[in-house]
Amino acid sequence: MSKMEVKTSLLDNMIGVGDSVLLEPLTEDSFLENLRKRFDHNEIYTYIGSVVISLNPYKHLPIYTAEKVEEYRNRNFYELSPHIYALADEAYRSLRDQDKDQCILITGESGAGKTEASKLVMSYVAAVCGKGQEVNKVKEQLLQSNPVLEAFGNAKTVRNDNSSRFGKYMDIEFDFKGDPIGGVISNYLLEKSRVVKQPRGERNFHVFYQLLSGASEDTLKKLKLDRDFSQYNYLSLDSATVNGLDDAANFRTVRNAMQIVGFMEDEVQSVLELVAAVLKLGNIEFKPESRVNGFDESRVKDKNDLKEMCELLGIEQSVLERAFSYRTVEAKMEKVSTTLNVAQAYYARDALAKNLYSRLFSWLVNRINESIKAQTKHRKKVMGVLDIYGFEIFEDNSFEQFIINYCNEKLQQIFIELTLREEQEEYIREGIEWTNIEYFNNAIICDLIENNQNGILAMLDEECLRPGTVTDETFLDKLNTICAEHQHFESRQSKNSKFLTDHSLPHNCFRIQHYAGKVLYRVEGFVDKNNDLLYRDLSQAMYKANHSLMKQLFPEGNPAKINLKRPPTAGFQFRVSVSTLMKNLQTKNPNYIRCIKPNDKKAPHIFTDTLVCHQVHYLGLMENVRVRRAGYAFRQPYEPCLERYKMLCKQTWPHWRGPAREGVEVLLTDLQVAQEEYSYGRSKIFIRNPRTLFFLEEKRRQCLQDLATLIQKIYRGWKSRTHFLLLKKSQVVVAAWYRRYAQQRKYQKIKSSTVVIQSFIRGWKARKILRELKYQKRCEEAVTTIAAYWHGTQVRREYRKFFRANAGRKIYDFTIQRLMQKYFLGLKNTVPSMSPIDKTWSNRPYQFLDGAHTELRRMFHLWRCKKYRSQFTEEKKAIYEEKLEASEIFKDKKALYPSSVSQSFKGDYLEINKNPKYQKLNSVVEEKILLADFVNKINRANGKGAPRIFLLTKNNFVLADQKTGQIKACVPLPDLSSVSVSTQVDGFFALKLKEGTASAAKGDFLLSSDHLIEIITKLHRTGAPAANRDQLNIDISDEFLVQFKQDKVCVKFIQGGPKNGSSAACKRKNNRLLEVCVPSP
Repeated sequence: MSKMEVKTSLLDNMIGVGDSVLLEPLTEDSFLENLRKRFDHNEIYTYIGSVVISLNPYKHLPIYTAEKVEEYRNRNFYELSPHIYALADEAYRSLRDQDKDQCILITGESGAGKTEASKLVMSYVAAVCGKGQEVNKVKEQLLQSNPVLEAFGNAKTVRNDNSSRFGKYMDIEFDFKGDPIGGVISNYLLEKSRVVKQPRGERNFHVFYQLLSGASEDTLKKLKLDRDFSQYNYLSLDSATVNGLDDAANFRTVRNAMQIVGFMEDEVQSVLELVAAVLKLGNIEFKPESRVNGFDESRVKDKNDLKEMCELLGIEQSVLERAFSYRTVEAKMEKVSTTLNVAQAYYARDALAKNLYSRLFSWLVNRINESIKAQTKHRKKVMGVLDIYGFEIFEDNSFEQFIINYCNEKLQQIFIELTLREEQEEYIREGIEWTNIEYFNNAIICDLIENNQNGILAMLDEECLRPGTVTDETFLDKLNTICAEHQHFESRQSKNSKFLTDHSLPHNCFRIQHYAGKVLYRVEGFVDKNNDLLYRDLSQAMYKANHSLMKQLFPEGNPAKINLKRPPTAGFQFRVSVSTLMKNLQTKNPNYIRCIKPNDKKAPHIFTDTLVCHQVHYLGLMENVRVRRAGYAFRQPYEPCLERYKMLCKQTWPHWRGPAREGVEVLLTDLQVAQEEYSYGRSKIFIRNPRTLFFLEEKRRQCLQDLATLIQKIYRGWKSRTHFLLLKKSQVVVAAWYRRYAQQRKYQKIKSSTVVIQSFIRGWKARKILRELKYQKRCEEAVTTIAAYWHGTQVRREYRKFFRANAGRKIYDFTIQRLMQKYFLGLKNTVPSMSPIDKTWSNRPYQFLDGAHTELRRMFHLWRCKKYRSQFTEEKKAIYEEKLEASEIFKDKKALYPSSVSQSFKGDYLEINKNPKYQKLNSVVEEKILLADFVNKINRANGKGAPRIFLLTKNNFVLADQKTGQIKACVPLPDLSSVSVSTQVDGFFALKLKEGTASAAKGDFLLSSDHLIEIITKLHRTGAPAANRDQLNIDISDEFLVQFKQDKVCVKFIQGGPKNGSSAACKRKNNRLLEVCVPSP
């Protein structure tokens, strides 16, 4: 929101009335109509003085953005429109600047938005307090504790999809700078009965559904769980899935939040194992088994779930099974063991499930407290946030509703006390006369419930501890006896005759008239729920578990610390917790948020008058408004009051130079406001009646309209004058630029005219001088010509006789010289490129230059070949020398040669130095390998080839087995006499050895290769120096003899395509003939 859009007061642009204290007239109908009007315009917050009323919109509103946080930051409470951020900012600034501990009390019935309100308060405080790595870590841990506690403590009810089923009070601790340094969470009365049974249309706690929906298959397998909800008796199926709740995504959020808060991975796994154990516990069923004495004994029907649960918790199956069948009662030095029937076994199972889950929840709260507790021991400032169940009136109200409503009675009591005390303290502080305000004091109801002698909780505890038969009926009889005369207690069986015929009051119920209305309680289950009894056998069985948490959760099961004293009842524990909470709240400055549910359909845009009216009644909102209005309806510091209304008096407008209080006095005197309508405090003006405030506002609105008209008039005049001055200034600038432009054009025209005249004059002078020079030059040329002719005549006369004898030869020589000069100059421009393969050359122009023309072509070619060769490296030079040698050997002799010209001679085709397969072979051959390739050694017996590795070194050639690398033959090059090849396109060649040498014992070698040209060329280059001879004989013929041991075989090459493809094929014709069929080229 931009600065122009920020509202500067609660009273500006109001929809309805932002502060209900200012309602005029104040009736219940006008109060509800004001709430409805604001709700219809998405204004869900309304004030009652410093109390915030919050209506649940059941939709997302764009009023919680970072911009909104900045808008309400460090602003006066009444400065902007009502918002929960205003209350959070007021509380935070009072804590930071005035060093006052704060508490924010959030109340309302289930589904009214208490949990969301507490989140908004915490998120605002986190946003406006300091920054830093440690501070941000603490803030993140405080915020992330909410998803964890919601998963384990919230559930879907008929009134709310995310209802808190426990009370939570969080003390956020700050240092002297106002930065959060830690926190402490207290939880109250988890509704653990929900673990084993849920009302129709409601769910168990969220964590069960989140675990089954969001955990991985591997995790579920470890926990021995199935994803199907219907497999578990403790999970209701009619509301297993909830629209708008993504259990799988929420499970991932909870896992991440636990990691941020500080849970170790093994702790998370332990928690999930206990959750899985609770689900498995609900599937354990029992059957009766008759004994000899005639009593029935319970036995587990299907032991599979019991076995899996024991594996999860690390308990011996027999120990837990016995605990479900027997109960041991200890009295002094005696132990009595009794059997449990089926009903008692189911009671023990459910009691164990409830205790296991509730103790796990308490352990979670303590574990979170360990992570978020402040590390410093210095004094800390504290802001408490109380999010506790609202007043509950159901069709069937039991012990849980009784305890919850008792807590709300205590909160209402402290609310009235603190509100009146705050009002009284402000009047005393400001020096205003105080008048007592009458209000309903619900202390009588609190006393009915919590009185140590005759209170309902005390009688319930007494009944639970009494020996003999104790039932819910005996408890009701006791209430009817002691509380019959109490004006807020009603029972049909009491001595009070007026309820004897009240058919709306069943015999097994009693009714209490709370501050919020009458509530009918059914006594069934009161005694059992208050006892909250867990058999000692089960506690001891749990303590024996090997699970890491069980000994912490069931310390009473330790055999070494057996305590025969009966544990305190649930009612006693809760009463002590509420008492501690009340003492804690009374030490802090209270801030109230009253949450209201607009409809039962959980739908936006629906405002049910009867439902809202009922909540207004039991929250005591009308009473709260009357308390605020009993004295003065509106109060404001002098400075903002004078700033807001100073335009209503000429003496205070536009600036008041004196003290603000004197300015307000002058202002009210000038407006002739009745003196009984206001009072002057030390720092504030107090206005008694809202009509007076609205009178001031109306006068201010009219004055603002007049001021707006005046401002518009002045602004329009200023704008017109500014426009005129701008036009005038623009005209001066335009005129100056035009005059400059006109003078520049005039100057340019004069300048160009001057240049033209100058150029004409210079041209005339130049032409005159040119004519004189031309005339002088013609005269000189004429003299020179005449002199030349004269000298020529004299010379011819003198040498005529000599000229006639030699004139022909000189003319011929001169002509030849001129022709050759022309030829060489022309040849210079027609020289071909420097490429040695460029065969172009210009034609000779004259026949007599034929010899010179040819010789020049030859010399030029030799010269450019030399230039081309000079660019070669040694390696490339060697390759070209090999190519040249191959050309001398095979050109026009073997048909295979032309196809090899474009192929480079690589030499080592096997990369024998790098290939680990031939490492052994490489180590045997010590010399440098010049060539390595695969060849086929031809067998004379059948003409087929055997693959071999052919290696050529400086002194030897080697044949080795292709697979094993084993050397088959190593022949020194001096033993090689000649090489025979055909004229065809085949790759066959014969290596003939000298007779009488050791290598010739096995005969010559007939081989074939794809690189024949390269192999023969390298043999030719290497073999001759090795044998100290000029060259190796190369026999190129289509028929030659090969010596195989003692026999000579003729190898004959014929043309004709072989049947098996396009390559040459060798066949044995007889003992003396091998025929090679070569495909036609």
